[in-house]
Amino acid sequence: MRHVLSAVVQNVPGVLAHISGMLASRGYNIDSLAVGETDDKTLSRMTFVVVGDDRVLEQVRKQLIKVVTVVRVDDISAQDFVERDLMLLKISAPPGSKRTEVRELVEIFRGRIVDVGPEEVMIEISGREQKIVAFIDRMRPYGIVELVRTGRIAMVRGLPRTTPKEEDISLPEDIPTREVATHDNL
Repeated sequence: MRHVLSAVVQNVPGVLAHISGMLASRGYNIDSLAVGETDDKTLSRMTFVVVGDDRVLEQVRKQLIKVVTVVRVDDISAQDFVERDLMLLKISAPPGSKRTEVRELVEIFRGRIVDVGPEEVMIEISGREQKIVAFIDRMRPYGIVELVRTGRIAMVRGLPRTTPKEEDISLPEDIPTREVATHDNL
């Protein structure tokens, strides 16, 4: 089973290496990983795709929550969410009918040609994984020169979730809390 996890982490050097290394050392394979700064420059969002049963998902979540720089982890795969991949693809396409065919396929898949060289074109395309894979399959006969893809990014539909302030959280007495490290207390 495929699970999409979204983790808000402190935007500090080494957090990506620490988290990916920790999961790899425990034998969990990350199918896809994308990281980017949020609207708050002190936080980044990491989107993980992991494959496994519910037990694997729970173990990955528990391991992530233990990391000091992790602020919040959400399993968004059970929610209504939108996900996208981004790909740049360089195709062999000399001027003439071959280039015209490639341009038509790019339009059908709602991509964009972002660079044109003497013998090749570079294409940008985004969408769900199935769309990206289908486009790659259609481009193979033309000759793929180079291909690069981002990991999946995802966002839950509806009102945005914000990270609540500590004073806004009321927890029962028997639930332990953990202090989140900041630049001031490291």
